[in-house]
Amino acid sequence: MIASPDLRIRRLGPDDVATMRDLNALYAAAFEDHETYRRDTPDNAWLTRQLARDAIILLVAETKGRVVGGLTAYELPKLEAARNEIYLYDLAVAEDHRRRGIATRLIEELQYIAADTGAWAVFVQADYGDDPAVALYTKLGVREDVMHFDLKPRARSTGRE
Repeated sequence: MIASPDLRIRRLGPDDVATMRDLNALYAAAFEDHETYRRDTPDNAWLTRQLARDAIILLVAETKGRVVGGLTAYELPKLEAARNEIYLYDLAVAEDHRRRGIATRLIEELQYIAADTGAWAVFVQADYGDDPAVALYTKLGVREDVMHFDLKPRARSTGRE
């Protein structure tokens, strides 16, 4: 199935706090993670500041005034070479709009932004067992099997404990 002709892909900016909240609600539903992707947090001032940052790329797919897809990506400056990479962090499409090419269109727009900014690459992770994501990313790029580790932040010891 092909995306409807009224589908619009656009990048969010500092005036799009309400749309960002809609995107968080979409992520909450798609990832079944309502605690992390809450509509009511963070506050408007925080979202406005983040939406104004060039290094944070937020794209939405909208149809008939509804957010039906979106992605969050981060531009990361590298130090081993004078270049940037873009990390595609979150990507979701509303369940009733899947299998219509929306995720591919969002990624293509991110690739255009990457080219415009001179980024060297766009990279994304997928979880084992997330077959639709693995199939999509395999179709669009080169697969590398890597391991991912989450390391907890640690507070420095004050020596007074």
